[in-house]
Amino acid sequence: MTDKTSPESPLPIRTVLQMVGGWIGRLGTVWVEGQITDLSARGGTVFLTLRDPVANVSAKVTAPRGVYEAAVPRPADGARVVMQVKPDFWVNRGSFAFTALEIRPVGVGELLARLERLRQLLATEGLFKADRKRRLPFLPGTIGLICGRDSAAERDVLENSRRRWPAVRFKVEEVAVQGPYAVGEVTEALGKLDADPSVDVIVIARGGGSLEDLLPFSDETLVRSVAACRTPVVSAIGHEQDSPLLDLVADVRASTPTDAAKKVVPDVGEQLTLVRQLRDRGRRVLTGWLDREMSWLTSVRSRPSLADPVRELERRAEQAESLRDRARRSLSGSLDRAADDLTHLRARLVALSPAATLERGYAIVQHPSGEVVRLAKDVSPGSLLTIRLTDDRLTVRAEDAEDTDEPGDT
Repeated sequence: MTDKTSPESPLPIRTVLQMVGGWIGRLGTVWVEGQITDLSARGGTVFLTLRDPVANVSAKVTAPRGVYEAAVPRPADGARVVMQVKPDFWVNRGSFAFTALEIRPVGVGELLARLERLRQLLATEGLFKADRKRRLPFLPGTIGLICGRDSAAERDVLENSRRRWPAVRFKVEEVAVQGPYAVGEVTEALGKLDADPSVDVIVIARGGGSLEDLLPFSDETLVRSVAACRTPVVSAIGHEQDSPLLDLVADVRASTPTDAAKKVVPDVGEQLTLVRQLRDRGRRVLTGWLDREMSWLTSVRSRPSLADPVRELERRAEQAESLRDRARRSLSGSLDRAADDLTHLRARLVALSPAATLERGYAIVQHPSGEVVRLAKDVSPGSLLTIRLTDDRLTVRAEDAEDTDEPGDT
């Protein structure tokens, strides 16, 4: 049909709208999920807008009052529901809307189950790991604050921060913190503050509320945006018992907005007290060290070696002289004993020497070969013999031997 149209042969608008209605009618009934906004009732019909909780997409829905009132509990503005709808296209007005055939509020148990599945998915990707979390600066120059408009959370953070450090500066982004626009506005404000180089830390704060009220802070889009931030992010959502997924991905989790102010901004009074304590501690340590060194110096100066150094030199000189005299006496005694031993040894040698025997009148008879004659029978008659006396020698010729009873005769 569309191929047959031209500027010369256009189709009537009613025909086109009838074709669009026919195409939409082929979809049939479908189950959809969303968040109710703009809820109103006129006569027997309830009018509402079903908004996607993540994307900025919505659609008009009409429901018979009986279908709406049959839902238990009856959904209110902001509630999350699952609907069985049928698409309708009104040709006369050229408008599109869904007609609700059944409405089922999404219970807390189902919401918790969906959040748990999302938590496990994000944990598997490593978005909740402790090693990817960054430390907060000690004293941030500018703090980015994302909070509701004129909210108690904003007052708690600002007042407690300025009470702790009056010079602290804030850049506040007021956004919707619940409802269908919360995720988009918080994500946009987060990106704006993260791109600002003057912002050192970002605080996302909101007061307490029901599970449905805090659902935007468990949205996957917002959680991934926080994980991608270059600036440290502090989550201060609800109270201690509240735990949206934003708490797990943020660099620091604060139990309340007041606790966030305490974690982000140091207390000037506490810091001054700490500086004073550290200064006193340093003074005590330094004073103690100086006292110990002075005591050691006094002790060293009182020692004899420093009190009277000349006396120590004299004592050492006396020791050297004493050792020298002792060495001389020892050496002299050793030499005297060695001389006595030498004299005794010499006397013994003289006493045992053959020369001493010769001096007493004895002689030594030897063959020309030098062999000593011990017996007369060992000498042949006519043999030449050498007789050794004390100072000289005689050469004799032997005659017949004679027996004698006197020892020593030859």
